Amino acid sequence: MLVKVLHNGNCSKSNAVLEYLDENGVPFEIINMMEDPLSILEIRTVLKKLNQSVFHIIRKTEKLYMDQFASKNYSEEEWIRILSENPSLIQRPILIKGSVAMLGRPIENVKFFIEK
Repeated sequence: MLVKVLHNGNCSKSNAVLEYLDENGVPFEIINMMEDPLSILEIRTVLKKLNQSVFHIIRKTEKLYMDQFASKNYSEEEWIRILSENPSLIQRPILIKGSVAMLGRPIENVKFFIEK
């Protein structure tokens, strides 16, 4: 089954997952979140496939987060909008296979996800 990878080319973890998939012959499609940011609906869909709240996918170590968002208290819907406008704040990579998704870290989890 084709694996979709929500990817940021500037992220070493994201690049490592692509390399792992390629080396293991896993067919995948790259969705570059920086060039083609996810819509609000797409983020909601990913969250449903992850079976997680939006708070699970926010990069709290990102400078943008610390400078503009860390001290504020946003609702889940507000965060979904913020992430659609600021894709660098989304954890990556996120792997999607059919109706399920997972964060692609640590890389050991990717092997389990692919084989499932």
